[in-house]
Amino acid sequence: MTARISVRGFAVASATAVTTVGAVVGVAAGADQGQASGDAEATAAEATLLEDIPAGSQTHAQTAALTQQADAASSAADAEARKSAEEAARKQAAKDAAAKAEKAKKDAAAEAAAKKAAERDKLKTAASRSSDRTDFAQKGSYTTAEVQSMAKQIVGAGQYQCFSEIVSRESGWNYKATNASSGAYGLVQALPGSKMASAGADWRTNPATQIKWGLNYMNDRYGSPCGAWDFWQANNWY
Repeated sequence: MTARISVRGFAVASATAVTTVGAVVGVAAGADQGQASGDAEATAAEATLLEDIPAGSQTHAQTAALTQQADAASSAADAEARKSAEEAARKQAAKDAAAKAEKAKKDAAAEAAAKKAAERDKLKTAASRSSDRTDFAQKGSYTTAEVQSMAKQIVGAGQYQCFSEIVSRESGWNYKATNASSGAYGLVQALPGSKMASAGADWRTNPATQIKWGLNYMNDRYGSPCGAWDFWQANNWY
């Protein structure tokens, strides 16, 4: 129930008190008594017209305002929490995607390296077998056509064209070609030429020995003659 404060009784009591005081003072104060009585009666009459004032209205309004503010703050906090959670999820998703991409990149690189190593081993094996089958009789000299025929048999058809491109530019198929500036020697311009001794003691005069050494060099360093040729085109040396 809402508590209300009545002002009627207070107003009437005040008017009565004023009248009683006037009577005690006496007739000499008659004029004043009349005026006071009139004021008191007017005050009482005015008081009877006042509406009862609800004492709890302001409290209810304040409570409603505080409740509204609390609800707004709660909604804002929920929105901020959702925003933070979404941002965290986005960052984690990006991090996971980057890690996945990095792993895929590493796996691809490892697979490519393994494939390249397998191809290199295959070429080495093929070169070794080819060398075993290509023991050419030594001669005092060899024509360009004879040297190229040796290379086709030793290198193999799949890599011969790349091998030929390099030899053509390095020595012009001259197995005795010498670079006066650097001392590089032979078909593949080994530097120094004595490196080719690992393929045979006759490296100075035997084109087959030079071809075998050059093939092994290209396979070891570039994976194949075609790998060496790609490098040569980019750098003009290999």
